[in-house]
Amino acid sequence: MNLELKNKNALVCGSTQGIGKATAILLAEEGVNVTLIARNKEKLKKVLSELPNENQCHSYLVADFSKPNELKEILEASDLQFHILVNNTGGPAGGPIFNAKLEEFDSAFTQHLKCNHILVQSLVPFMKSQCFGRIINVISTSVKQPLDGLGVSNTIRGAVASWSKTLANELGEFGSTVNNVLPGATGTARLKEIIDNKANKTGKSFDEVAEAMKNASPAKRFAKPEEVAAAIVFLSSKKASYINGINIPVDGGRTKSL
Repeated sequence: MNLELKNKNALVCGSTQGIGKATAILLAEEGVNVTLIARNKEKLKKVLSELPNENQCHSYLVADFSKPNELKEILEASDLQFHILVNNTGGPAGGPIFNAKLEEFDSAFTQHLKCNHILVQSLVPFMKSQCFGRIINVISTSVKQPLDGLGVSNTIRGAVASWSKTLANELGEFGSTVNNVLPGATGTARLKEIIDNKANKTGKSFDEVAEAMKNASPAKRFAKPEEVAAAIVFLSSKKASYINGINIPVDGGRTKSL
């Protein structure tokens, strides 16, 4: 299938590892000019060197999403001609919601919703001018089924999902779509952190916790970052032009709701 993405420009957040990195690589394979954005300059340089490149114009921006005003300044100083935006930020620390501090909610809200909003406000004018825009938010299956021990994350992901749906309703007439990809347990550094936390709290070994999490999915395994990235890349394409305002779980069938 020809996704007709050649020469499109994409900004991929959190692209130095995991799902973000896999997405950047797959988009580059489709001929997209990819701009990476994350806070670690050295890691950004390394990923930049790994992107497939057939006379494409890849680049990177250094930004810390805990500092939204700085992100806004960086974007204002940049060439914001992006057709595709992939919002992807590492999740908040785990723990019961009852024990969460107010500062944890503030921090997560800033890094996820506020920064997503800054990015959209900066990039959508160009998307409208091209009558083509794709905004894909990488959030979590918790918007369909809250996950135990991830109280702050469940809350913030739900807020982003509602923001995204509202935005989809507003931008659809301009040829832009806004969708959410909901990864299940995926082989990333974030998953390792979650398994470590569960192991420490339950007294079980890392392998025992990991095996139980795998068995919770009908696929009986963790997702690969590239499998989640494949859904993101399709949603970025012209072929997905009538898919708008939805949540797409990529979880091997683990989520029990429809």
